[in-house]
Amino acid sequence: MGVKDMKSVFLGLFTAVIALFAYLLLWPVPVAPASWDAPEDLGFTGIFTPNTDLADLSMIDLTPHHGAEDVVAMSDGRLLASTQDGYILLIDPAQETVDMLAETGGVPLGLEIDTTTGRLLVADAYRGLLSVGIDGSVEVLTDRVEGSPILYADDLDIADDGVIYFSDASTKFGAAASASTLDASLLEILEGVGTGRLLAYDPTSQETRIVAAGHVFANGVAMAPDGDVLMLETGRYRLLKIDPDTGDQSVLIDNLPGFPDNINHGPIVDGVGPTYFIGLASPRAAFLDGNSDKPWLRALAMRMPKAFQPKPQAYGVVFQIGADGTILRTWQDPNGAYPTTTGAVFVRSETLGDRIYITALQPTTLGYRPYP
Repeated sequence: MGVKDMKSVFLGLFTAVIALFAYLLLWPVPVAPASWDAPEDLGFTGIFTPNTDLADLSMIDLTPHHGAEDVVAMSDGRLLASTQDGYILLIDPAQETVDMLAETGGVPLGLEIDTTTGRLLVADAYRGLLSVGIDGSVEVLTDRVEGSPILYADDLDIADDGVIYFSDASTKFGAAASASTLDASLLEILEGVGTGRLLAYDPTSQETRIVAAGHVFANGVAMAPDGDVLMLETGRYRLLKIDPDTGDQSVLIDNLPGFPDNINHGPIVDGVGPTYFIGLASPRAAFLDGNSDKPWLRALAMRMPKAFQPKPQAYGVVFQIGADGTILRTWQDPNGAYPTTTGAVFVRSETLGDRIYITALQPTTLGYRPYP
């Protein structure tokens, strides 16, 4: 090869390297990451010391549906489950039969039964807050608040006065616009700015208001016994306690070893209650924690092929807490055979016994085990 040819090859390589660096540093990405100080990840230690209590679950086959995000029990013992493919399923746990109740036209996530109307309330990631009848009818209760669209309704609970509190996980990365709930959640968490919020819908006035805002993926919602609202902030690994009137908040549990998802009411334990169940969809990501103060590096990750971007790890975890935030026990599956666990739902049955149903984003089954 002559000198001229060598120079041409060198110039071509140099140009390619410069183009690659320019792409990695300058190509537009959908996130504008913020710097923050992630707490040290203590991992699965202490009360979270690994166990296999979530392994070898019994399963109800939901095929062709997948991702039973949440479950509620009806008065007759049947279950209603939301799925990632847009359906509300009606499940008979005794016969292990599955029927379709409704198709929401979106992605239903959190569920609660309104005992006043008998209808199912649904936080639908694409459509907002819905009401679904036992006849399969679907009604949109609210999809806007103070002039802005609700882009990612996630979970809900009902206060004693009938007001419905629900999370809008991200006001920047809508679930529909991102093509999936998981992709939108990863963008909100990777950016770390905090565009999620807690909303309240009054069925009497039909008005929706913002209770609190600025959360990095606002997620699971449950009412506390004193009337405050418990809400999980997934991207900050913590459980918040929020005053529904003022929006003032305090941290009830901090520095969890994974990304918390749903929170559901549980039974009284040893005469003390209420309790709650929380799911961790995945362990924390070392890349996100290690680069929490390097927003440029997190932006660069978005320019990498998807295979190299942060993704959930397969490790199943649900745990039970007291109303004061004390963690009572955990159920785990370190092998991740039942991954992306969103939570656990306690159901008491005279014929089937006490069970917890384990909800998750990916499986085509609904897992369950005896409680405790």
